[in-house]
Order: sequence, then structure tokens, then C-alpha cells
Amino acid sequence: MTFSTTVETRGREAWITLDGELDAAVAGEFRTAIERLAQEKPEKLVLFVNKLQFMASAGLRVLVFAKQRMGSEVSIHVVGATGPVLNTLQMSGFDQSVYLQESYP
Repeated sequence: MTFSTTVETRGREAWITLDGELDAAVAGEFRTAIERLAQEKPEKLVLFVNKLQFMASAGLRVLVFAKQRMGSEVSIHVVGATGPVLNTLQMSGFDQSVYLQESYP
């Protein structure tokens, strides 16, 4: 399975769509997107993960990095997490650090 990230900036919001399987082999691509967006100083980071089929601990580490790199004033919204991705977020407790949403306006 392949992995891809799509990055958009909408006003003061940064949007990243993740597709495929997020594991150690591709986590660097996600981290690079976070680093690039952090320089733009968004007010909100929105991660669309409904097409993400799997997230390994390496992907979770990038989410932790995103939280640290963006700063406490930036809210992170995880949209569409289901199955193994949702389980990873809940089992790690990271679901308490982000806003989990089924959809985004």
C-alpha cells in the first residue's frame, strides 16, 4: 500500500490529508509536511485521516511532534479516524490531546 499526503492552507488553517498506511518508512514525509506548515504559523491544524488505513507508532510520534512543533495555542483536529487509526489514538491516550471529529465543516 502506498502513502500520500496532501497539504493545503486555507486562511489561518493548515489542512493535511493522509492516505494509505503511515508507518516508519513514510513517517518522514508526514513530518516534513508538519515542519513546512509550522513555519506558516497556522491557528489550527486539521488532519483528514478517513483514508488512512493504518498508523504505526512512527506516525503517532509525528503527531506528538506536530503538537510540540505547532505549540499549545494551535488546536489539532483529527477528522474521520476509524478502525486501527482510532484505536492507536485511543490506546496511546493521544485522543485526549487533539479534537477527534467525524467530519469537518
